[in-house]
Formats: sequence, structure tokens, C-alpha cells
Amino acid sequence: MIILSVGMPRAGSGWHFNLIHDLMQTTGCQDARDIRQRYHLHHILTEVNCNIGVLSLRRLAMISVPALMGNTFVIKAHAGPTTWSRLLARSGLMRITYIYRDPRDAMLSAFDYGQRAIVKGRPNAFSHLTDFEKTVDFMKGYLRIWEAWRTADNILIARYEDLLTNYDQEAARLAAFLGLDASDKKIKAVIEQYCPGQAEGQQGLHFFKGKIGRFREVYTPEQQKVLLENFGAYLERMGYDS
Repeated sequence: MIILSVGMPRAGSGWHFNLIHDLMQTTGCQDARDIRQRYHLHHILTEVNCNIGVLSLRRLAMISVPALMGNTFVIKAHAGPTTWSRLLARSGLMRITYIYRDPRDAMLSAFDYGQRAIVKGRPNAFSHLTDFEKTVDFMKGYLRIWEAWRTADNILIARYEDLLTNYDQEAARLAAFLGLDASDKKIKAVIEQYCPGQAEGQQGLHFFKGKIGRFREVYTPEQQKVLLENFGAYLERMGYDS
């Protein structure tokens, strides 16, 4: 089986992926990095977290081979659902989780992360977000992806803010979705390892500030008005105050 951990960028997606990965490791499932090596999937599963990118027929067909051969592994994505990902989920070959965040905080985090990388001389995927307008347009695309996942079947949807403020309940809900017993000693140890505070010191989890509502302190009233004009309809459905 393929466990697909999808997330809005800068929404705790690295945290969620690693929690899922380590929970599944307690069952003896394969590490996706080993699957990538063994099945020569380096161009399909990229980066440390084995990000599949677009959920195209070709890519999904290639990662289905090891799954059909009895391997269970966890991979990551930021892309929207496709006909093929829906088909794999309905067939039982793929189980999908999705995490999102208040898009105003997510876009601020993306901008900051991209600019810090430039200062360090190592530009990243967010470094092209050089001003407020570009970052708004960037986030609009991911709001459309959120909408698409929201209506998908057989998926666990989580909010970054809920994971921060109600971690034990959210982690137990995730474990249940993965078919795991949250009261099991090994499962409890993994859940404890990734609880807020503990997780913030771990490399690769994409934590930097992670503060809820930080956009209110950084963006001007005029900028916040622009955000409401662009994101308002989404914010209400996502459960966020204006």
C-alpha cells in the first residue's frame, strides 16, 4: 500500500509526513527511500521526504509497482488530486492524508523561508516569492488544491492549528485512519516524539516560527484587507476567522 501524505506548503506538511512515516515504521513497512533506491525511482520520488510531485498516471503507475509487490511505504506531495490518485484510493492501494493551514500564515511562512534561503546563498522553491503580490498569487493556487482535496473521498483531512493545539486527539485520529492502535506502546512513543515542543527541535520538520495568526502582526491593515478580498470565501469554509 502507498500512504500519500499531502500538504499545503508551510503548513506542517514535513511534520505530518514524518509522524506518519514513523507511525507506519512500527508496523515494519518499508522506508520510501529504500523503495526509491531498489526500484530506481529517483526521478519520481525526490528530496529527503520522497516527494512525488504531480500525481500523474505515469508517476503513480511507477510507484504502484512496489506497492503491488507487497510493499507499504509513505511518500509526500503538495499537488492536487487527479483521476488516477482517486482511482488508487478507491482501489485500496493508496491511503491519503491532507494537512492545511490558515493560508495567510502559510504564505507568510513561505515568503520568509524563501528570503532566508537567499540570504544564506541557497535559494529554494519559495525564493521567487519576492513581494506580497507574488505570494498572494502563489497561495491562490494552493487554495484551489485545498478545495479539490476537501471534496475527495476516503481521505483524512487535518489542520495544522488543530495539530498544534489538540495534538493528542489529532494524533489518535491519524493513527486510527492508518489502522493503528494509539494505545500501543510503540505507537504512543512515536506520537510523544512528534508532539509540539518536542518536534520543533528536529531537523527536516519545517518548523521555524509556526505561530498561529502571525500574519496579523506582520501584514499591514491594507494588506490584510487584500487577503480578505482574495481568500475570504475560502477562509470561511476552512474554519478561520477573518
